[in-house]
Amino acid sequence: MSKIAHKQLDILIFAAHPDDAEIGMGGTIAKHIKEGLSVGIIDLTYAEMSSNGDVETRQKEAAEASRVLGLTVRDNLGLPDRRLAVIAQHTDLMVEAIRKYRPRLVFAPYVIDRHPDHITCSRMAEEAVFNAKLRKYLPELPAWTVDQLIFYFINDAHTPQLLIDVSDVHDIKMNALKAYRSQFLPADNQADWVETPLTGAYLELIVARDRLLGQAKKYKYAEGFIAKGPVALNYF
Repeated sequence: MSKIAHKQLDILIFAAHPDDAEIGMGGTIAKHIKEGLSVGIIDLTYAEMSSNGDVETRQKEAAEASRVLGLTVRDNLGLPDRRLAVIAQHTDLMVEAIRKYRPRLVFAPYVIDRHPDHITCSRMAEEAVFNAKLRKYLPELPAWTVDQLIFYFINDAHTPQLLIDVSDVHDIKMNALKAYRSQFLPADNQADWVETPLTGAYLELIVARDRLLGQAKKYKYAEGFIAKGPVALNYF
């Protein structure tokens, strides 16, 4: 993790790979930062198994996306891409992050998704949020109880419990996503590039999904979420 001084966050987001959080909730991130809240992302891996790009490129892209969004902090746990596991060796790092940043809200990918890493990240986050509040678990770090765990959608669309109107910040979300050129656009060197589900019209599909989610409440664009447990609406 980066050597950044401890700072309490309003919102902490776990993502299996750099770009997951931006895809699922980039507008919600931008909206809350615009309203003065502090938001951080913890990427679990460097996405070293991605078909396109490399770790150095992806980190530069993540830094640019973070700048566009205005994140307070972005860390990376350096866990192995495609080998994430719900084991203490992995989830304890997430517990440490929660106790370090003491967020009110934690977001993680929804457990139903086409990518196995997103599913595992979701389960890891549930474990970490639960363990973070146990004072006898890793007792060298003060326990911290998160107010709410909320799940965001990445690849698949689901019926949401919560809708966030992101119409006025959707351009910020899309600009953050465009920072990940290696993932969404063909490479200049075609010999080192392969077509993936992300390299077609994926960004256009995100726009279409956000527009479709917004229709239920007559928002131009919205992002959807499913919460673990009852939701306190004053957070939104």
